[in-house]
Amino acid sequence: MSEPQYNEKQEEKEEEKRAEKSYEEKWREDPVSATVWAGILVWAGIALLLGNLGILDNIEALDGWDLVFAGAGVILLIEVAVRVMMPAYRRAIAGSLILGMVFLTIGLGDLVDWGNIWPIAIIFIGLYLLLRGIGRR
Repeated sequence: MSEPQYNEKQEEKEEEKRAEKSYEEKWREDPVSATVWAGILVWAGIALLLGNLGILDNIEALDGWDLVFAGAGVILLIEVAVRVMMPAYRRAIAGSLILGMVFLTIGLGDLVDWGNIWPIAIIFIGLYLLLRGIGRR
């Protein structure tokens, strides 16, 4: 009698393993990351092209690289918002949030005084971590 129970339990475990998706399969079903990084590359190309064509020469405070970093930061923050609002694409967002804030801060560094930008970025990151900690309880 113990032998059939063991076989049934073993079969259930094997079926659960088959039902679980592998790490690679889970990431293939996440089009958000691929879209975000493709968007960043397209944005970088456009911003650098505008800079090389002289279109940005009229704007003294920004050059091509400032636009690349600011745009990449905005795109990453949009990714964070999408992941928070859409349960189907949820996953850890702390890295994207921090990288987005850092890129945005680098991009806007020539427009606003660095002494004001970094503390604001640190405040936003700290608020996120605080809300995340409170949300777990």
